[in-house]
Amino acid sequence: MSTHATGPESFARSCVDLIERRDLEERLSAGRPLRVKFGMDPSSPDLHIGHCVQLFKLRALQQQGHQIVLIVGDSTAMVGDPSGRNKLRPQLTRAEVEANLDTYVSQVSKVLDLGRTEVHRNSEWFDAMKFEDVLRLASRMTVARMLERDTFQKRVQESEPIGIHEFLYPLMQGWDSVMIRCDVELGGTDQLFNLIVGRHLQEQCSMPPQIVMTLPLINGFDGRKMSKSYDNSVPLTDSAREMYHKVKRVDDAQVARWFELLTELPPAQIASLTAGDLLDAKDRLAAEITRFFHGEAGLATVREAPELPWPKGAAARLPLANLIQALGLSATTSEARRASEQGGVSVDGQVVRLPGQIVEAGAKALLITVGKRRAARVLPPTPG
Repeated sequence: MSTHATGPESFARSCVDLIERRDLEERLSAGRPLRVKFGMDPSSPDLHIGHCVQLFKLRALQQQGHQIVLIVGDSTAMVGDPSGRNKLRPQLTRAEVEANLDTYVSQVSKVLDLGRTEVHRNSEWFDAMKFEDVLRLASRMTVARMLERDTFQKRVQESEPIGIHEFLYPLMQGWDSVMIRCDVELGGTDQLFNLIVGRHLQEQCSMPPQIVMTLPLINGFDGRKMSKSYDNSVPLTDSAREMYHKVKRVDDAQVARWFELLTELPPAQIASLTAGDLLDAKDRLAAEITRFFHGEAGLATVREAPELPWPKGAAARLPLANLIQALGLSATTSEARRASEQGGVSVDGQVVRLPGQIVEAGAKALLITVGKRRAARVLPPTPG
């Protein structure tokens, strides 16, 4: 799509902060592709779907004809972003950063067209700096202005240490914007201070200040902050099956937000889905996300009924409800009975409303389904 067809609304959708909208309207009116910057520090080996909130936004803008500029922060990663940090974070070595960086670009390529993406390491300019250049950069910001940052204010109040090197991080991120002549910088809401520093530095360098756009942060599927340490994230390196089942575990309160920020479904359809059965909505959400990263073929493998052995040690003839519970398709026999009585259970395609009906292990596998989301192909007992 041509950038001429792009309006401020396509940028503003789902944004929390947009500074300044009038600047955005003015630059769009010029009819040229805007240089949209996004920085990623390779501080860990893998990306997760929380990072995709920004990546999906970049993808939409790329498809509209804008120039995406990806900054891989191999220098900033060694400093460590203080955003949202209550304590000093350990500094990474260059070797650790390089090891993490190996996987970053390939994971980003799952979302962005790298053939149309400008990619820079910020070591391109920071490694070339002399000490006097670092001092000159540091002189562009006062300590008082830096301490306006909520993260630093909180740490001062709680007597937590702040490293002098942490003051350099916002300046380094802002300097990236100067070096690539950024029009728009995108980040999470925790990045607002850093993004505004970019505007400040560009103005000091007699450049038009970049437009700042922040998008919401999403929590992990358990409702807490998405973090590998909480084991509540969905890595982009997950298999289709792992991704699908992790997404289906999303907390009820997060479903609508995940739909809005991680799928391309229109708002009216999202509202309809989340107004109905949330289990069905989660199934659709998991399908949309898994399909994007693994395609229809990957999604199809997820939805195939797994093969399960006849319950070990069980008799060859079992009441249906007991068999369902023994296979793990329901948590209890009571739950299995209710599902059957409500017409939600079928054996080889035939609905069975009698939970006490005897199911006999035969020479062939039996396909048992419970509701819309649980199914298994039950294998005959192993002889002996």
